[in-house]
Amino acid sequence: QVHLVESGGGLVQAGGSLRLSCTASGRTFTNYHMGWFRQAPGKEREFVAAITWSGGATYYADSMKGQITISRDNAKNMVYLQMSSLKPEDTAVYYCGALRRDFTVQELGDMTKYDYWGQGTQVAVSS
Repeated sequence: QVHLVESGGGLVQAGGSLRLSCTASGRTFTNYHMGWFRQAPGKEREFVAAITWSGGATYYADSMKGQITISRDNAKNMVYLQMSSLKPEDTAVYYCGALRRDFTVQELGDMTKYDYWGQGTQVAVSS
């Protein structure tokens, strides 16, 4: 079992920045790739970013490239999502998820493959 807890969400004005954090506990953190997804009201959950278990590779949704950076600190069992130039359409609940490292990088964007999820953190961007 892996327990994930997101934090760092909040209300920010358009053009602002936020840094989301996800703390993992339980099983060995480096056994998992990590991903961030988001779900806006009335919409399906969508991929935002992912990072491999070692931190050696990162992947981003095309819609957010250049706006976000995912990173992880394996010594602290943490994964981060730095977001800048936020827009009202970025308003959503942001979730971190853990995907077993035996899955390939091609599966990082597939939320159905993820084993564990946090409860989410709300990000609201005002215009």
